[in-house]
Amino acid sequence: MIDQTERLKSSVKELNGTRKEIEAELRAEDVAREYERTLDLYAGRVKLKGFRQGKAPKDIVKQMFAADIQKSVLDELIPEVLHEVLESRRIHVVGSPRIDDIVHEPGGPLKFKATVEVWPDFELPSYKKIPAKKKTAVVGDEDVERALTELREKAAEYIPIEGRGAADGDYVVIELQGKDLKTKRLMPAEKVVVLAGHQANDPAVNANLAGLKPGEEKTFSQAYPADHKAKKLAGKSIEYRLKVDTIKERRLPELNDDFAKTLGEFETLAAVKDKIRQEMQGARDQAGRRETADEIVRTVVERAALNLPVSAVEEETEAVLKNMLSSLPAQQPLTKELVETLQGSARKQAEANLRRHLILRKIAETEAIRVGEEEVDQEIKALARANNIPLARALETFNQEERRDNLKTSLLLRKTVDFLLEQAIIE
Repeated sequence: MIDQTERLKSSVKELNGTRKEIEAELRAEDVAREYERTLDLYAGRVKLKGFRQGKAPKDIVKQMFAADIQKSVLDELIPEVLHEVLESRRIHVVGSPRIDDIVHEPGGPLKFKATVEVWPDFELPSYKKIPAKKKTAVVGDEDVERALTELREKAAEYIPIEGRGAADGDYVVIELQGKDLKTKRLMPAEKVVVLAGHQANDPAVNANLAGLKPGEEKTFSQAYPADHKAKKLAGKSIEYRLKVDTIKERRLPELNDDFAKTLGEFETLAAVKDKIRQEMQGARDQAGRRETADEIVRTVVERAALNLPVSAVEEETEAVLKNMLSSLPAQQPLTKELVETLQGSARKQAEANLRRHLILRKIAETEAIRVGEEEVDQEIKALARANNIPLARALETFNQEERRDNLKTSLLLRKTVDFLLEQAIIE
């Protein structure tokens, strides 16, 4: 495909479904005009011995800064010409173009080639009447009881205890200070809250804390093996001074109608259970709907044949990999083998993400699915409520152009998935 104007000639060659090669040629007089403009800029800025700034002869400036001026001209013209070609041909580029074969002789035209990546043009596979299974999950009595237990634990009270010593399960404020028996060096004194008897505590502390009353203290020694997990204690014998400050017992409320009344507009425990069951069933129905939708979209994506731009895959892979790395446990060693495994998984996920996005966007275009500005505003309000954020702040955040566009795209994809669900055959 060749396009020619009086000042600019260009042609486009299809290399494959996602790459195009563009040849462009800008006429000599336009190159010369830019060269003179750039020369004037240099002449106005340089300081040469024997001349005031801006008064040096252009011939001397041209001779001394020939390579710099030529580079400046090319750096200015090539992006400008390429942009003009892409705009006129309505080519939407993915990633950065690669510029090759730049040719410019003094007094002549500027010629160059550019290889660009583009989103693929592809045929949609059949996407209606996709068979899928309905996912159902019934909320059982044990689920409701588990949720009630969580509510009960959140409502627990911590009652100060007098007249007895610390027992397993108590929350105890202690003062603890150790001394290295070999060096006689005191360790920093600590005032901390511990859950008496908890397995995460130092066993020596658990053993000596049991039975101590508020105000009582105890001295004891503990020898630690050389391979102890706490490096500051490994291989040392420590003498501890342990003092109990306060003891609080954790008390759970009784599961009865009185407890129900503390949870909101409920008169009975049975009403609370009904509400829990309704909410849990609603959440599971939504999760089942999402699972069915994912199955339908996966089927459509697997039917589609399309290539992906390499640069887009690499960019998406990097984003997915960062998320994977950030979700690793802090203590997880980052070995070469693990990184290679994650990179492979990230690339597969990136390709799946891009295919899904492209196909859903094309279905939306084909079916004239749209998202109005009012829908975006309603979504922002819903997000503000769900996250307990003032509406004004949420609007300020999402009304930034890029974030609002991203939210609009997310809504469009969601509506398209809903459309596929409506069109599917759910068994």
